[in-house]
Amino acid sequence: MIVTLKEVLDSLPPERRAEIDRRYEELLNEVESLKELRSLSKLSQAKMAEVLKISQPAVSKLEKQTDMYLSTLRGYVEAMGGEMDIVIRLPNREPVKVKSLKAMAGNT
Repeated sequence: MIVTLKEVLDSLPPERRAEIDRRYEELLNEVESLKELRSLSKLSQAKMAEVLKISQPAVSKLEKQTDMYLSTLRGYVEAMGGEMDIVIRLPNREPVKVKSLKAMAGNT
C-alpha cells in the first residue's frame, strides 16, 4: 500500500508537525548563491556591475566565488538595497548580533 506524504505528516504529533512547518518556512527563505540572491532582487549582472562600479565579468566571477571577504559580501548585498547581519548562536545563550568585526578584533 502506498502512503502519501500528507498521510505521514497528518500522523505526526502536533509539536513535530509545527517543527517541520517552521523548518520548511526557513528553507523557503534561504538562497543557494549570490546569483540567486541577485535574481530575487530582479537585477542583471550589468546593473550590479554599474552599482558596484566594477565590470560585468567581475560580477560573474564574484558570484562564482566560494570564499570572499565579508566586506565584499556586504557590499554586494547593499548594492541590492539590502542589509547584512552577522549573528552568532551559541548553545544555551541568546543570539548575539555582530556589529563590527573590526571592533571585535580590537578587543584581543
